[in-house]
Amino acid sequence: MRYRILGGTGIEVSTHCLGTMMFGAVGNPDHEECARIIHAALDHGINFVDTADMYSAGESETIVGKALKGRRDDVVLATKVHFQMGEGRNRSGNSRRWIVRAVEDSLRRLDTDWIDLYQVHRPDHGTDVEETLSVLGDLVRAGKIRAFGCSTFPAEEIVEAHHVAERRALPRFRTEQPPYSILARGIESSVLPVARRYGMGVLTWSPLASGFLSGKYRLGSAIDMTSGRAALTPARFDPAIPGNVAKLEAVEQLVELADSIGCTLPELAVAFPLAHPAVTSVITGPRTMEQLEALVKGAALVLDDATLDRIDEIVEPGRNLYHPDGAWRSPALADVTQRRRLPGDRSAG
Repeated sequence: MRYRILGGTGIEVSTHCLGTMMFGAVGNPDHEECARIIHAALDHGINFVDTADMYSAGESETIVGKALKGRRDDVVLATKVHFQMGEGRNRSGNSRRWIVRAVEDSLRRLDTDWIDLYQVHRPDHGTDVEETLSVLGDLVRAGKIRAFGCSTFPAEEIVEAHHVAERRALPRFRTEQPPYSILARGIESSVLPVARRYGMGVLTWSPLASGFLSGKYRLGSAIDMTSGRAALTPARFDPAIPGNVAKLEAVEQLVELADSIGCTLPELAVAFPLAHPAVTSVITGPRTMEQLEALVKGAALVLDDATLDRIDEIVEPGRNLYHPDGAWRSPALADVTQRRRLPGDRSAG
């Protein structure tokens, strides 16, 4: 396993990061098996573990905390804050009020005195970014966190946060955690160049593109639309929709490419993000030991220029064949009132 410096922090992290979203009720509810997976990852040389308070409503953090007993000093531990935790108001977002409470809850569940990387899980337009940077800086000075970053922020909001930090003499985001895969390359046009410009570490998620690069979904094969991701978001998987056909056609070409270089499709998919000079580490989120072993097996895979050129032919740089599940969408697009003037104010004369 190779190691890289995380965003100029001086912290060395493995180029594979163990994601734990699938540990707990939404994935693998067996705490002991999840602990064995974590221990196996550490034994393979992975020293970077990423979780979040909202993963299985805190259960993932609890599992990680129990598994790291006796090994905490050897692990770079990352978690996140933003999403709703429990019922009631002011139990989500990026405000000082919530972050001060949320970090204590995460520390308790993780059973640790500090968090190495504390990440703002999504933007929050109800909170001034100055407020967020200020409280995160206070947490660093208090010793509760070592560094902080953002996750799934668009390029313009990363730039704004850095400008605010500079103007107000506040600590800045040191990392960004975006979705990135062969089928979702949109961040290559702006987010990754901006991250490089500011010297940010980048840890990417969803390298298997919601399972499309796992080999499970193939062109011409029946897709079970009654269970799993397909049942939750049928518009992303229904083969009758042209956009999904385009994804499946790309998968067929990628399978051929993987076969030609002697690797599996998942190995090709996980190796791809690491070839980008802006990427520090790629998050893989296994649910079982078998999935972990399959992913780690491809850690030594090096994609040569010819292979990367062929990937560029299949999915051109900067193109998204689909919008990644869970990726942030701008309110300027989602809220119609932000895109349309009142009827009486739409004419030119």
